[in-house]
Amino acid sequence: MSEGVLDSVARVLRLDEAELSHLFDLWRAANAAPARRRHTTTRTVRPGLQRMLDAMTEAPAGILNHRMDILAANRLGRALFSHALSGSGNLARFAFLDARARDLYVDWDGAADDSVAILRTATGSNPHDPELSALVGELSTHSEDFRTRWAAHEVRFHRSGTKQLRHPVAGVLDLSFEAEELAADPDLALLAYTAAAGSPSEDALRLLTSWAMTLELPL
Repeated sequence: MSEGVLDSVARVLRLDEAELSHLFDLWRAANAAPARRRHTTTRTVRPGLQRMLDAMTEAPAGILNHRMDILAANRLGRALFSHALSGSGNLARFAFLDARARDLYVDWDGAADDSVAILRTATGSNPHDPELSALVGELSTHSEDFRTRWAAHEVRFHRSGTKQLRHPVAGVLDLSFEAEELAADPDLALLAYTAAAGSPSEDALRLLTSWAMTLELPL
């Protein structure tokens, strides 16, 4: 099947940008030469990225890979996701296998849907990543909620939006997020959260900052 045929199929099905990208990822993976199918796992971030994170003192931020592993974070990011980081440090595993996630995410169903769509999208662009396959297998085995959502085959870009989080110290935070792929590290994305100026959530982030300064946080 040619790219032109795929384009025609996409128009007929009215695929959105994420669905179209996923379709082409699957097509490229199926047609890739064996030498191109090797996958290199990203486990660390460059020192410059960590310095950038540390310079962001008013916004929780972190660096994630396509499997939703938090590889690095600033102090506010470590405070916001301290429960996830005290476990495996993987946000998808946290969402489905850690009961504390249902307290942290006010809209847990929305967060769960997002996690599955992100992983489904990642399997299209990284079909030969054994750790990604293992993660999907683990979640499918241990979570009926994950299995049901995975069977829906939904894909989605997770570039911007809002999240409402319930932190045990700072309380409820209404935050906007931006997720940007890093051009020099295509396997990684910068995820940052901000609160509207003058809002209760901005005050809650200040409280979170004060609390974070008193603790030795994971990562």
